[in-house]
Amino acid sequence: MILPVYAFGHSVLKKKAADISNDYEGFDVLIQNMWDTMYAAHGVGLAAPQVGLSIRLFVVDTIQMMEEGKENEGIKKIFVNPTVIAESGKNWAYEEGCLSIPNIRGDVERPERVQIRYQDEQFLWKEEIYEGINARVIQHEYDHIEGILFVEKLKPLKKKLIQGKLGDIRSGKTTADYKIRFLKP
Repeated sequence: MILPVYAFGHSVLKKKAADISNDYEGFDVLIQNMWDTMYAAHGVGLAAPQVGLSIRLFVVDTIQMMEEGKENEGIKKIFVNPTVIAESGKNWAYEEGCLSIPNIRGDVERPERVQIRYQDEQFLWKEEIYEGINARVIQHEYDHIEGILFVEKLKPLKKKLIQGKLGDIRSGKTTADYKIRFLKP
């Protein structure tokens, strides 16, 4: 089932999310709904707070971003109760967007590598290192479960330039080609 994506302004997007246990009710259905929602919105990642749930869970599929013949360099994974252990390497800028902040994009600098500890969909612990675009998407989604939005990482001038558009999103005066839940005026 495709869920509505919560838009900028909803308090759930600014909360640090809580861990979940392996007896989380409806977990398998939630995961499938998150995949369905992400793909319907043409996203490459989706965090639970973006569908209104303040839990430490996100899904990532970067395979679809890879050049033809390099799809094996992408990842399709579920991250449960993740913790970033370390970020390393040179910071690099890349234009990011967010399903919760439609029609706004901006360059965000992030380290090129991330080491993350998380549970998979069977709640088995893993610790892995990701680089490049895989690291970036993980870092972006991880920020969501920490209550951080990519627009907070933009340079001051860009932040100032988008204030009006953010206000429009908060008040529901924008559109998206996917189901989105705006704050009630």
